[in-house]
Amino acid sequence: MSIGVRRLTLLGEFKPFGLIAEALDGKSTETVTENYEYFLFDPEIARDRDAEDNCNEVASALNNRGDHELFVRGNRIIWSIGARVFKRFTLQSSIVKGDGSLVSSHLILMDPLDEQQPTFIEERGKLNIMKEYDEKTIWTSDQVPLMASYNKGKMQHSLWVAEIINSNFDEAASGLLNVDPMGLLPKHLSFRRIWQGKGAQTAACKVFMATDDDAAPVVCFFHQEQRKLLSVSLQTVEINNEIVFDVKPDMSWIIAAVAASPVMVTRPRVKVGLLPYSDIMVLTPENALLLYSGKQCLCRYVLPSCLNKDKILHDLERPETSSLSNALKITGLADAVEGRVNVIVNNKQMFRCALRQSPSSSLANDCITALAEGLDSSFYRHFLGLIWKDDYSTDLSEAESSVDSEWDSFCRVIMKMCRKSNIISQKHSGLVPHCAWNFLLSSQFHNNFCKVNSLFGKSSAVPLDQVESRSSTLSIDGTKSSEEPIYTELLIEFLESLHALYESLKLDNLRKRDLEHLAILLCNIANFLGEDNYLDHYIRDFPLSCKTFLKSGTTISPKIPPSLFRWLENCLQHGCSYANISDLPSLVRKDGCRVVSLARKLVCFYSILSGANLLGKKLSSGVYCNISTGSYSSKEELTVLAMVGERFGLQQLDSLPSGVSLPLRHALDKCRDSSPNDWPAAAYVLLGRQDLAMSTLAREYKYKEIETPTNVNVISMSTPYMLNLHPVTISSTISDTIGLEGTKLEDTDSVDGSMLDGMEHIFNSSTQLRYGRDLRLNEVRRLLCSSRPVAIQTPVNHSASDQDLQQTQLWHLAQRTTSLPLGRGAFTLATIHTLLTEAFSVPKLVLAGRLPAQQNATVNLDPNIRNIQELRSWPEFHNAVAAGLRLAPFQGKMSRTWIIYNKPEEPNSVHAGLLLALGLHGFLRVLSITDIYQYISQEHESTSVGLMLGLASSYRGTMQPAMSKMFYVHIPVRHPSSYPELEVPTLLQCYKFAYLGCMLAPAKFGISFLHNLGGDNVLEREGHAVSAGFALGLVALGRGEDAIGFKDSFMNRLFLYIGGKVHNMMDGTTINIDVTAPGATIALALMFLKTEAEAVASRLSIPNTRFDLQYVRPDFIMLRVIARNLIMWSSVHPSKDWVWSQIPEIVRCGVEGLGGDDNNIDDMDAEAFMQAYVNIVAGACLSLGLVFAGTRNGNAQELLYEFAMYFLNEIKPVSPTSGKFFPKGLSRYIDRGTLETCLHLTVLSLSVVMAGSGHLQTFRLLRFLRSRNCADGQSSYGIQMAVSLATGFLFLGGGMRTFSTNSSSIAALLITLYPRLPMGPNDNRCHLQAFRHLYVLATEARWIQTVDVDTGLPVYAPIEVTVRETEHYAESSFCEVTPCLMPERAILKTIRVCGPRYWPQEIDFTPEDKPWWNFGDKNNPFNSGILFIKRKVGACSYVDDPIGCQSLLSRAMHKVFGLTSLKASDTITDVHSGSGSITVDQLVGTFSSDPSLIAFAQFCCDPAWYNRSDVDFKEFCLQVLFECVSKDRPALLQVYLSSYTTVESMVNQITTGAVVSGDSLSISGFKLALTYIEALMTEKLSTSKGGIVQSTFVGSLRKQVEELLNSSQELKDDFHIYLKLGKWPDGESQDRRSILLSWFLQWYNVPASSVIRTVIDRVKPKRMSSSSIPLLRLFLPRTHINVISEIDRCLT
Repeated sequence: MSIGVRRLTLLGEFKPFGLIAEALDGKSTETVTENYEYFLFDPEIARDRDAEDNCNEVASALNNRGDHELFVRGNRIIWSIGARVFKRFTLQSSIVKGDGSLVSSHLILMDPLDEQQPTFIEERGKLNIMKEYDEKTIWTSDQVPLMASYNKGKMQHSLWVAEIINSNFDEAASGLLNVDPMGLLPKHLSFRRIWQGKGAQTAACKVFMATDDDAAPVVCFFHQEQRKLLSVSLQTVEINNEIVFDVKPDMSWIIAAVAASPVMVTRPRVKVGLLPYSDIMVLTPENALLLYSGKQCLCRYVLPSCLNKDKILHDLERPETSSLSNALKITGLADAVEGRVNVIVNNKQMFRCALRQSPSSSLANDCITALAEGLDSSFYRHFLGLIWKDDYSTDLSEAESSVDSEWDSFCRVIMKMCRKSNIISQKHSGLVPHCAWNFLLSSQFHNNFCKVNSLFGKSSAVPLDQVESRSSTLSIDGTKSSEEPIYTELLIEFLESLHALYESLKLDNLRKRDLEHLAILLCNIANFLGEDNYLDHYIRDFPLSCKTFLKSGTTISPKIPPSLFRWLENCLQHGCSYANISDLPSLVRKDGCRVVSLARKLVCFYSILSGANLLGKKLSSGVYCNISTGSYSSKEELTVLAMVGERFGLQQLDSLPSGVSLPLRHALDKCRDSSPNDWPAAAYVLLGRQDLAMSTLAREYKYKEIETPTNVNVISMSTPYMLNLHPVTISSTISDTIGLEGTKLEDTDSVDGSMLDGMEHIFNSSTQLRYGRDLRLNEVRRLLCSSRPVAIQTPVNHSASDQDLQQTQLWHLAQRTTSLPLGRGAFTLATIHTLLTEAFSVPKLVLAGRLPAQQNATVNLDPNIRNIQELRSWPEFHNAVAAGLRLAPFQGKMSRTWIIYNKPEEPNSVHAGLLLALGLHGFLRVLSITDIYQYISQEHESTSVGLMLGLASSYRGTMQPAMSKMFYVHIPVRHPSSYPELEVPTLLQCYKFAYLGCMLAPAKFGISFLHNLGGDNVLEREGHAVSAGFALGLVALGRGEDAIGFKDSFMNRLFLYIGGKVHNMMDGTTINIDVTAPGATIALALMFLKTEAEAVASRLSIPNTRFDLQYVRPDFIMLRVIARNLIMWSSVHPSKDWVWSQIPEIVRCGVEGLGGDDNNIDDMDAEAFMQAYVNIVAGACLSLGLVFAGTRNGNAQELLYEFAMYFLNEIKPVSPTSGKFFPKGLSRYIDRGTLETCLHLTVLSLSVVMAGSGHLQTFRLLRFLRSRNCADGQSSYGIQMAVSLATGFLFLGGGMRTFSTNSSSIAALLITLYPRLPMGPNDNRCHLQAFRHLYVLATEARWIQTVDVDTGLPVYAPIEVTVRETEHYAESSFCEVTPCLMPERAILKTIRVCGPRYWPQEIDFTPEDKPWWNFGDKNNPFNSGILFIKRKVGACSYVDDPIGCQSLLSRAMHKVFGLTSLKASDTITDVHSGSGSITVDQLVGTFSSDPSLIAFAQFCCDPAWYNRSDVDFKEFCLQVLFECVSKDRPALLQVYLSSYTTVESMVNQITTGAVVSGDSLSISGFKLALTYIEALMTEKLSTSKGGIVQSTFVGSLRKQVEELLNSSQELKDDFHIYLKLGKWPDGESQDRRSILLSWFLQWYNVPASSVIRTVIDRVKPKRMSSSSIPLLRLFLPRTHINVISEIDRCLT
């Protein structure tokens, strides 16, 4: 067979782009002395395997951006893509290219981090190490496990295959190797020789892999010296899911060559089996460039003619250097990548050339691919040779050839085979390819077709040498060649493969023109083969284009062509098992066929919808299907997973015929409301649930630790062509926020509002949404501001004594100001994201006052009267802590450099506070040991305190040895006797205990803490003992008697410290119970926290005799009540009865007796009773606060509020109270200080319960207490601190955080709320100041906010929260409106988005006793507290429409659309032109963000729309728009319009006689819509809310079509002729009658005329009565009864 000649496509003269990049960098070639190397490689190598592309089109677009190049010179590497530098690398030393002779190449790496392993070879069943001097590895494959080597001694090449061998191989053999086999070969890999070739003097200079024409791998060895290319074809066999390689003796061949490279030309990117198809480009010794596919030479490539022309011109200019006779010759090949190769010519120039890959015509390309996938390999090899011959390549070789000429050339090849099959003996001579083309161009049909199909311009339908083929068919001379049956068989396979492509193309609305061309080609093949049924099949689809084949059927072929639409219809009607599998083309059922993948996918989806079972990767309907991961409970859900698994997106769904897409849209619609939570994001995009898709993507991205997605990702996943249509809407929330941010948030009498107060960032869209339009946050900011002078109220006429009065007032106000940072820290906790490039700023702490009556004159504290510096030291520390607590979590990005950058030259309290704040957030782990040493060596008290407590918080629970060792140095009791005595301040020792307790050191150190509980002779020893108690409790937190090393003597000693019966002496040491009791009580409370240990609780008894009441201090009674309740955790109930049960009988009776008339109790007992009573009640309230911390329990809130008001009324009556539980007259027996302490402890407990809620009633109480304390001027620093902390807790984290009730959180809260309030800002005697910040360790960000996925804005949404059953209540549900706080993770069961305006979604949780998810946790179900939701079409957001008055969709739409009027256009025009009117697109945009609906609404508002004459169609469009918007089904716009226009064009075509459409394809799609409605009615498809299209609408169209087809007598006459003769209409109005007949045959499922005649022949002998209808119905079950009646009438 002669081969074709093709021209190379010149891309340009080649020059490595690295040289160009260097020149652009300013480096000239003269200055650079090093040599360079470059490597070109396939973009596929650098593609991310994990991030697979969504579709083949995207993949090809990415891969065709240009070759990738690595350019290496010296120590620099430049990686470029095409003409763009992608990356640059610079190394410290020059790059050395590895030399195989220097290092062993026989090593196996299973992983880049593995140790290098020797290579084992298997010989005669034994393993030996492959030695370097035996075999030299010259090539390894990166696609299949193959290796090639060369043995110099034997002068032979070998091919090896890597295999995993049996693990129990011969140990004796391995012992001979003196190696440990398990150590060297953990995976047991070895190489087995499958081929060896002798006679090579040297190793092959190049080895590469290609494929044979049947996709078998071919390994090619190129020998430069011998000028030959040795090719070895491999045989692959699959055994037990493993590929086994072998080589047969006759499977190698030699080609003469001076250069060779693998290229991808014939079938680029097509993969069958292991490898993509790869061809071989060979340069022969005669300088001929040949293309091989396996053994077969396809064509010869020559240089483009422009090169030789340029050469001639170049020679004319320089005649002295060269002559005209020197033509360019190809002398070498290099750098082949895919279909591009560098060609070296004889003048040393190098050109980058492209080998023409696939045709530009997508139809020709698809046909070639279909034949490649469908034909037998020998047939395809023959076809490949024909298609690459001269006469085909004349059109395909030139880059500028048109798409139509490519298709013509392809068709000519097919028709030449038809002629060869008939007239083999007749020599083919002088075929004029364009004579038939000219004949068709001059035909009347062509003129009519161009008039009708003006959309396509000139039609390129090809007649395919009909005249020659027809004449040759009629003049067969009887002497046939032996090749004829082969060609006939080949053409039958052609017909089947191309018919499969034809059926698949029917499913793509955008390929209708290609379908018409293919139908004409198939008509030619079927006509030649005498397949009249196939011919009839194509004529029915395109009666006009194929009318030249309209003839009477002369033969009756038994073969019925497969029909995909027929199969889909049967599948919907009767189920998958009843659909005839012969209706599916064989190529569709074949695995891995890319060209008909659309048809295979549709068959998969319909099969699953109709009940097919999944057997491995194959469905029971016989097709392969990929199912995505995810749970499913219905066939609709499985269909959606199949669509995702097959990468079938919305873009592909929109391109289907509307009727075909309906069942799939039905499945999507059914799953939209309630889809499983474990689906991939692409599944949710298919459903139109971008909210769920965003949440899923956020989780996936967090797991992969990459950037969080935006909604653009979701849009591009769904429909790329809609990306620019998505609107950007701005909610009214934004304008509200902008307006509120601009307001002055300060006192009305403030002087300067521009000062930073540390709270200016608290106002954002989330907090504004949370608190709406009320001014709660403004008031909190005013109350907690400490950066502005406070107002002092003085008389107008001041005197000399007024100055003393001002100083007194200012001193009391300073007590309040210094306490405010504690509350501000809680209020602003984790609310700001700072940049690590900015310095840390702390707002000022201003203790000055101002005189509003004297023009805001500033008054400062007199330093001669008060020690101001002593007043400022600890408040400055607290102020810095509050500023540092604002920092939100950094996702692990906190920098040590930033901390050191903010370190001052001289240590101060500000940096000390920052250290504590960073430690509480867990950021101090970045500090090194040397950093910590430098801080401690400064010997600055507050810096050491902040650092120690911060480190304790950062390393809590870790038992970090390095930290522990360093801090034990500061505890003298741990020093050995020989250790030199160190002077450590008591305050630091106290913090060391807390540090070690937080670290959860081993329990053996408990004895140290116990010893310190005894109280050494130190200053502030009660604080020292309490700190030791905290440490001891934290070490054994909640372990009780299970704690390691705890004995009865240990417990007895603790109870002795509390105040046992023997307390005078122990080991000769006096115990001061006043010092030891608080610490020991706290230690027991934490050790036995939540253990329900009644024995321990009973020993912590409340005094129940008069002696005990006199003996035990009242504040110790409060501590015992708290400790008992923390131990007996589950017995705490928020009721008055429970509080009353805490009070012993003697106290209860005594208190009641004091209120009676017969009061016989002396004052001493009365005071003891009352002191015990108020302390027990305060202790019970504090217990309630701890047990119900952060729960916002309504009963606890009401009870605590009632007790707070009771204490407040006893101090100073403000409101009436009643009830037996509240004895009056406490102030007669109790000092005001005690009552104030009890009141504020109760208020603190109330704030802890309502933490983060911003509860209005509680906030009013706190504001009153603050103003009352200032007015009285008698409140201490501790009282002010309690109010400040309570205010901060109530608005914890700006309302976005709350408290947890796990054991460690309760411990941190107890330390913070320890019921001894300080007397002044520097009071550390009984409780250390910095401990008040440990509440941070108990907080959780259990805040959730809903974000509209379409707008990206936070919105209100009602959610239903379900909590599991606990000891206090049964499983229950309650409603919240987001943004809101969630219950704890231990009880949270379900969150469900409810309400009519947003799509429902449900998140299920497994209640587990773990802390809430932290920011950045991979398993966090919320994306940083964000839940994406999607608004339903037809509803406004709750911000824009709080009460739902704007969502009355139908009234608004009817008003705008004017649907009540018969002439919608008049109404719309009036509305459109009105001054204050609203247009259709504005209204639709209000209710929907769907781009297709908005675009269609804009089309309806176009001025050209109003000038249309067809009023009915305009009104129909508006009705459809109303339907789609109101039911939130925008995708149905296409379905409704398609169905309507299909029937409307049929009516127009019959009534006017003009040919509007020359095909009947739309009938098939519309029939599937009817079948879908029938399947719903017969419950073949399940539905809970009816079909997605109106059945009345489809039914009315059906009736209209049937009336149309039954009304024409001419049609019935044509049908009778078709039945009897198989002849289509001719003569007058042939086109119109042919189209009408094709509609009739398609609509009523009429079989081909040959089939009907066969049925008639079978019915006639059995006809028993006058009517044959029953028998005909039996033989033709799918045919309509009206048609059967016509057939019967024809019979009679």
